Parts: sequence; structure tokens; C-alpha cells
Amino acid sequence: MARHKEFDEAKVLRKAMVLFWRNGYEKTSMQDLVDNMNIHRRSIYDTFGDKQTLFLRALQLFEETLGKRMEEQIKPINSVKLAIKKLFEMVVFSDEEKPPGCLIVNTAVELTLHDQEVADRISKSFSKTESFIFELLLQGQISGEISDQLDIEKSSQFIHNSLIGLRVLAKTTKDKEKLQNIIDSTIAALEYHF
Repeated sequence: MARHKEFDEAKVLRKAMVLFWRNGYEKTSMQDLVDNMNIHRRSIYDTFGDKQTLFLRALQLFEETLGKRMEEQIKPINSVKLAIKKLFEMVVFSDEEKPPGCLIVNTAVELTLHDQEVADRISKSFSKTESFIFELLLQGQISGEISDQLDIEKSSQFIHNSLIGLRVLAKTTKDKEKLQNIIDSTIAALEYHF
């Protein structure tokens, strides 16, 4: 007869996600996970598998959480410029409880050259975000907020690249004014035709 789990799987997975986000994959040991998740090593293996499988589940949770926030907080905004500004601010100015930066971008920097499965996941995640930005720009052209002369494919690539760069920069500086200036300059670029 299987033992009843004495922990909330979703809560302990979230704890693992935050630990990986803060420390990275390589610097997070199984003992760190045991201590942080507050469950036995055997329970981790039985529930989540090995460290890499747990990491991939944590990465998926991060992607789902971010995707849900984007759908709920960004998509309903009628102004494309305000929506993109809010998207940037959402991922750059997170609350103090969360580690700086972004687990997806951190993982891209740390692991994609060494792990093809992770590289594929990150590539798909980046493509989804770029498509999300493209859809916002398309709505902006339809509403007349941005010029129909703007190449929204190139613009979505540019904006996405700025978003990735800001996520990295947010790990290295607490200068909110500097980060806000970059956000404002990126939004201002929508006035030009790529």
C-alpha cells in the first residue's frame, strides 16, 4: 500500500523553483533542495525524480506562472505601449521576495550550451514570449496606436531582446531609474520604423 504524502506537492515544487531561480541549477545541491523543500530526499526522488527532472518541472512551473500573469495582467490592457511597458515592469521590478532576474533567462545563460533538452525548452519559451509581443504590436496596428509602416516582426524581435537584456541587468543593479530609462527608450522605439 502506497504511503500518503505528508506535503503539498505544489508548494514544495514552488520552493524548489525559487531555490533554482536564486542559485541556478549547478549551485543547487540535492541537500539544498531537501533543506529548502523541507521534505526527505527519498520523497523528492519518489515524487519528482532526479535533480534534472525536478528542475525541468520547476522551470515549467515558472513558465506557466509567467504565462498566466502575462495573459491576466498584460493582454487586457488596451494600449499596446502601456501593455509592453507593464510587461517590462512586471518582469524587471518584481517584489522583494522573488530573486532578481528571470529563471528562464538565467537558465539560458547557465545551461543551454550544455543541455540540449533545456536549450529546446528555453527556445520554445523565448518564441512564445516573442509571439506574445508580436500579437500586442499587431493589435496596436489594428487600433491605429502604432504605425502600419512599423515592421512588427522585427520590432517584436527587438523588444524581446530588450526584455531579455533587462532581465539580466536586473540581476546586477538596483538602479530602478536606469532600468526605467531603458524601458522608456524601448517603448519610444515604436515610433520609428524598423
